Amino acid sequence: MLNLFKKSSNSMVNNITPGEAKKELDRDKNIVLIDVRNEREYNQKHIPNSTLIPLNILAGQIETEVPDKNKKIFVYCLSGGKSNSAVRKLVDMGYKNVYNLGGIISWPYETE
Repeated sequence: MLNLFKKSSNSMVNNITPGEAKKELDRDKNIVLIDVRNEREYNQKHIPNSTLIPLNILAGQIETEVPDKNKKIFVYCLSGGKSNSAVRKLVDMGYKNVYNLGGIISWPYETE
């Protein structure tokens, strides 16, 4: 399935579409899904089984939440800007399998 993931023109950022992400999340329960918005936004609406780690505290909290730097991680926000920054930050920190899911506004599946 890795051939479904597309490298964006921005170096080091892998993008994944909502459809591809949904298939992967349904198939592999070990994928970590991270919402990098703030707590208020997360409480209003988020993707099921996602973990809130706001972008402004991501660097300080990610190694506690996801100590395995080889773990597959999908990151999203509202529209894709913060998640793109988060993916770059995680790659810079040594995470190997990080994908930008973009924004929850493009997520056509169930939310909570």
